[in-house]
Amino acid sequence: MQISDAESVVMEVLWRTSPRGSDEIIAELAREPGWHASTVKTLLNRLVRKGALAVERDGRRFLYTPVLRRAAWVAGQSRGLLDRLFDGRLAPLVAHLADARALSADDIAELKRLVENLDDEH
Repeated sequence: MQISDAESVVMEVLWRTSPRGSDEIIAELAREPGWHASTVKTLLNRLVRKGALAVERDGRRFLYTPVLRRAAWVAGQSRGLLDRLFDGRLAPLVAHLADARALSADDIAELKRLVENLDDEH
């Protein structure tokens, strides 16, 4: 499922805590510049139409709950990045990050642990 950057911000609010009413979502996003009630409501409606959110009536208000799970969205975004920029391969991404000095010592240690765990599984 494709969701825009702005829609993903709304989803992050709901992935943290749901169900939530639009008033609660608006209040949380209003802390950031550029987020207006009408924008949030438009994005909520788009996300419902896309099937990323479920909506249920609670008295006079509507409660929104994610249908799209964050892990599934992250997996799709990650796969898309690898496919678009690195021909679907992870090693060139890691090499790029290493060349750009974007890996900390902690990142390198964690990568080594991950590779060792993969070796143990195969």
